Amino acid sequence: MPVTRCTWANSANPLYLAYHDDEWGVPCHDELRLFEMLNLEGAQAGLSWETILNKRANYRAAFDNWDAKKIAAYDAAKVAELLGNAGIVRNRLKVAAAITNAQAYLRLCAEVGGLDAYLWAYVGGVPIANHGERIIKTDLSDRISKDLLKRGFKFVGSTIIYAYMQAIGMVQDHADDCDWKQR
Repeated sequence: MPVTRCTWANSANPLYLAYHDDEWGVPCHDELRLFEMLNLEGAQAGLSWETILNKRANYRAAFDNWDAKKIAAYDAAKVAELLGNAGIVRNRLKVAAAITNAQAYLRLCAEVGGLDAYLWAYVGGVPIANHGERIIKTDLSDRISKDLLKRGFKFVGSTIIYAYMQAIGMVQDHADDCDWKQR
C-alpha cells in the first residue's frame, strides 16, 4: 500500500524520508537533540532544510556530538577548524552562534533545567495540533524567539523557532492527508 507523506518530504532522499517519518512532529524531550536541533535550525537560515539534514552527521562530528560544555569553550583555533570544514555550512556568524548558543544553553540549564523544561512549559507539555496549514510563525514562536534572544541565543528568529517547534514536535503540522498525521 503506498504511503502518503507531506509534499515537502523529498521522496528521492532517504534521509529526508526518515526525518519526516521518524522525527518531524514527534514530541522530543531529549536535551541533546533539543540543543542540536536548535543549532541546526539556525544553521538552515537562508538555506534549505535538506542541505542541513544532509550535513547533520558532519555537524555532529564537527561540534563534538553537540556537547554544550565543549562547544562553549571553543577557541579561535577551533573556530578556524570549523570554518575550514567543508562538511558543514562554513558561515562565520553561524559558527559563532553555535558557541554563543552553547553558553546561553548552559545558563538556561542552570536556571530552568534545560530546553525540555523551558520549551514544553510554553504548551503545557502538550503539542499544538494544526491542520497542515503552511504556517511560518505564530505569536508563540514570536514570544519564544524574543525570550531566547534576551537570554543570549543567536539565530533564533520567530520563523526559525517555528520550524524548530515543528521539528521537535511542539507543533504537529503534518498535512491532513499525511499518513503520519494520525500517529
